Amino acid sequence: MFPSSGRTYLPTMRCVLVVPTYNEAATIGDLLEAIGTIRTGTLDAVIDVLVVDDNSPDGTQGVVSGHPGFGDWLHLLPRASKDGLGAAYRAGFAAAVQDGYDVVVQMDADGSHPASAVPFLLALLRTNDVAIGSRYVPGGRTENWPAQRRALSWAANTYARSVLRLRTRDTTSGFRAWRAEAIAAAGLLTTTSSGYGFQVENTWRCERRGLHLVESPITFTERSAGTSKMSAGVAREAALLVVRLRARELARAFTTATRWASAPPKGAERA
Repeated sequence: MFPSSGRTYLPTMRCVLVVPTYNEAATIGDLLEAIGTIRTGTLDAVIDVLVVDDNSPDGTQGVVSGHPGFGDWLHLLPRASKDGLGAAYRAGFAAAVQDGYDVVVQMDADGSHPASAVPFLLALLRTNDVAIGSRYVPGGRTENWPAQRRALSWAANTYARSVLRLRTRDTTSGFRAWRAEAIAAAGLLTTTSSGYGFQVENTWRCERRGLHLVESPITFTERSAGTSKMSAGVAREAALLVVRLRARELARAFTTATRWASAPPKGAERA
């Protein structure tokens, strides 16, 4: 779908950063400049960027296509409509897998995730399946968040971790690096969640399927321009998703226990 920049480093890790956008004309340019800086300093990886835009009316696609790196290491996947963060990520991940990248990094377009942390996440993938930029491990933090937003994020993570029995501290982090094999193993392209529940569902799938996740501390900085996509509806969808996932597990456990209880003891059929 889009060509790699083709630069060669040894050892080479072909990586693409998937960045979903909707009305991010005010922020995407700064992010691309930051990524351009790390590209020149990361000697063990080819780093490309795929912006997945949901038909933004504010000119986001024009900012991307007008960048000097467009068509070389920067690529654009335009979509017809806005139908959720999860759907945009699935489209971007599918394109990356199809093009044979070794690693896919997901990150926000608003500058909240530090581009300077990408090389650290890539290094962690040498020995892990998934590396998460985490606000909730020692050394991680949030910056310029009001107290109410900080409390809501902490509560959402605690809720997801408790209900789903997860080990990962930052279950809702949207800053993650994936080995290509981990994308397939987690079944990421078959998920159905659309909002921020997409992150929780993927965390749950990874842990349940035995993938090796590692968290690296980051400083998450509140956006300085544009509008947050978080809403009451998005939060409600994520909360309900957690309940559905846990209910599915309990139903399976009950079915298994029932079958085991009803199975005749060994040798009973010969009695």
